[in-house]
Parts: sequence; structure tokens; C-alpha cells
Amino acid sequence: MWKKKGEGLTSREVKGTVKFEGGSLMVWGCIGWNGYVATLEGGLLQSMEGSGIPAGEVIFQQDNDPKYTSRRAQIWFEEQDIRLLDWPAQSPDLKPIEHTWGHLKRHLSDYDRGPTGVHQLWDRVVAEWGKISVEECQKWI
Repeated sequence: MWKKKGEGLTSREVKGTVKFEGGSLMVWGCIGWNGYVATLEGGLLQSMEGSGIPAGEVIFQQDNDPKYTSRRAQIWFEEQDIRLLDWPAQSPDLKPIEHTWGHLKRHLSDYDRGPTGVHQLWDRVVAEWGKISVEECQKWI
């Protein structure tokens, strides 16, 4: 179809389309490591001690995830004399869950055909989410 510059389309000239039966799907998910301070005590401190690195010489990097910025975690870092590296407030590409979403999207695109509707899409999301191993999640954290 040809139109002159500035000439709009009429409703007769436009055919609407609906994908996935017109529905949408919002998914919430998370991965995490329970006991953040316990993990720091059992991993970070032991690693520092084993390497002979004094706490006062450490600058620790972490994002602004609420479990990392909790008052409990902040107090722990202060008590250990460990400085924290300033981190951007919004850095979604650096968050482990973003690797999970990318992984999930790649596997959803591996199906030969797109889902016939929101319910089939949900079933596929649940199936693919269930295939993500603990080891894969740990690599992203």
C-alpha cells in the first residue's frame, strides 16, 4: 500500500493481530543463597585467612540486592573492617537472576512451534524452570 507523507491509515487498511490468544504472562522468580552473612563468614573470611589477606586491605564488591544491603549485612562488614565498593543503583545486567531469564528465554525459543496460548506458554515456563539445576544457579551467583 502506498500513502503520501503525513497521510494516516484508516481502520479498513489495518488488520489487527493477536498473539498468544491476546493474553500476557507475568512471571516472578528468584534465585538466592540462604544465609548471606553465614556464607560470608564461612567463605569470605576463611578465604581471606587462608590467603593471609587482612580485612582492612579488602574492598568487597557486591550489587545492591536487598539481602546484601540489609542492616545486618552492613553491620557485619563494619565489624569485620571490610570496605565495600560503590555499586550502581540500577545494574540489572549484573544481577544473577538476569542470567536465569536469559537461560529461560533461550530454552523457550528451542521449541519447534510457538505456544498456542498463555496456558501452554505457562506450562513451558514451568517445565523449563524445573530443568534449571542448582549448579547452574550457583554459577550465576
